[in-house]
Amino acid sequence: MSLRNARVEAAAAAALFTGAVTALAFPDPSWAHAGLIGRRDLPIPDLLFAGAAAVILIISFVALSMGRKEPKLEQDRWQPLTSSFGQAIVGPAANLIAALVGVFLLVLVVWTGFEGTSAPDRNFTPPFVLSTFWLGMVGLSVVFGDVFRAFSPWRAIARAFAGVVAAVAGRRPAAPFSYPERLGRWPAAVGLVAFLWFELVYEGQSGNAATGALPETIATATLVYTAITLAGMGLFGIDKWHRRGEIFGAYYEMFASLSPFEIREGKLGRRPWLSGSTRWGVVPGSLALVVILIGGTSFDGAQEGALADPIGWLNDGWVDLGFEKPLFELTGTIFLGLTIALIALIFSTAIRGIASTSADHSSRELGAKFAHAFIPIGLAYLVAHYFSQFFYLIQAQFTYLLSDPFGDGSNILGTADAGPDYTFPGAAAIWSVMVVALAVGHVAALVIGHDRALKLFSDPRVASRSQYWMLALMVLFTILGVFLLSQSNE
Repeated sequence: MSLRNARVEAAAAAALFTGAVTALAFPDPSWAHAGLIGRRDLPIPDLLFAGAAAVILIISFVALSMGRKEPKLEQDRWQPLTSSFGQAIVGPAANLIAALVGVFLLVLVVWTGFEGTSAPDRNFTPPFVLSTFWLGMVGLSVVFGDVFRAFSPWRAIARAFAGVVAAVAGRRPAAPFSYPERLGRWPAAVGLVAFLWFELVYEGQSGNAATGALPETIATATLVYTAITLAGMGLFGIDKWHRRGEIFGAYYEMFASLSPFEIREGKLGRRPWLSGSTRWGVVPGSLALVVILIGGTSFDGAQEGALADPIGWLNDGWVDLGFEKPLFELTGTIFLGLTIALIALIFSTAIRGIASTSADHSSRELGAKFAHAFIPIGLAYLVAHYFSQFFYLIQAQFTYLLSDPFGDGSNILGTADAGPDYTFPGAAAIWSVMVVALAVGHVAALVIGHDRALKLFSDPRVASRSQYWMLALMVLFTILGVFLLSQSNE
């Protein structure tokens, strides 16, 4: 078979794959991802936005295939920063301050959750846990690196306890068990499913950070999670469990791998953007972690858009079967699982397509090798889904909620009467940020994937041919994201 024919067949297969998945996942164009819903009154037609995003990806792919014959991101180009300020911010004093802040916020979350008002929009706990912490730390990680390692209250508590034991016994306590490397990040991946279930499904919650969860429920869950995390650190080692088994430690480290900053042996250094991710996917369970993130984010919006009718049909079905009321939690669990499974199937199809271009690597191996290429997609979906919610809730968090965390009428900082400005920056600006995030995220994923292909396949032509499938995947998710983002709420 000639190279030209091979390329034509690969491109045709990629197009078929894209069309088939689109038809399977979204057969009716009226379906809309609620989290990606924007405004219909935009000055440019929806198809033009979607087509432009697809063209950007295709042009990027062609440019990569023609212009990049050797991997650039795979090289370790980390360089330590020599400035005194750079080293001071990772020194003992800075780490102590960060740890104290983390522990203080943990205590505040539990305290206000139990003792504050039960109104979720007037209590500090729900917006902080489900927006400021869950989303804000992602942005900090992408820009500044693994800052959560310093702020983690559970790591700080465990290290303080170990320090006390060392002072009394004369040596630091050793972990009684060695962490099984084959488990990798699987405990964190399973924990992420549990967190998403708690946020999106438990007690029929809508997932809205301001109104969807009772403060006391979140405070209770925080205490339970604290006990589990400290137990894991005690059994397997503080830093090992923090990076492998602890949900948020593994989750934020994933996004920190995209950052240009990294700490090695106590020294802060710089590296090219995205390059840190090349070493992230070698740990088992890494691909599952990012797929679960994308699946959970998709479900969060789809339950009010594409999945609204199926969810309503199943809830009505429980009553028809003789139950006194709809089984909301069971319904949500089923559809959350199905959404994650669908996303996993789409990625699996793309990986198998890449494997079909060469007999040198199995699908299982390639899944681990290309896992890091999907991190920017997860980031893009988070921004597109939650940007407007986060933008306004963060204003509430640092105005009236910080000044009146218990919702009892206090005004500690004098900002209790302030609140979000819903007129700024405006719907069009927010929509633009979401669209740009989708486009940039998928282009970044394409760049990472192409670099990895160049490293795995000695022939640049084979590497480019293998990425037809990755291109199809990126075009699919970008077009769907832009399309759903442009739909009306009706």
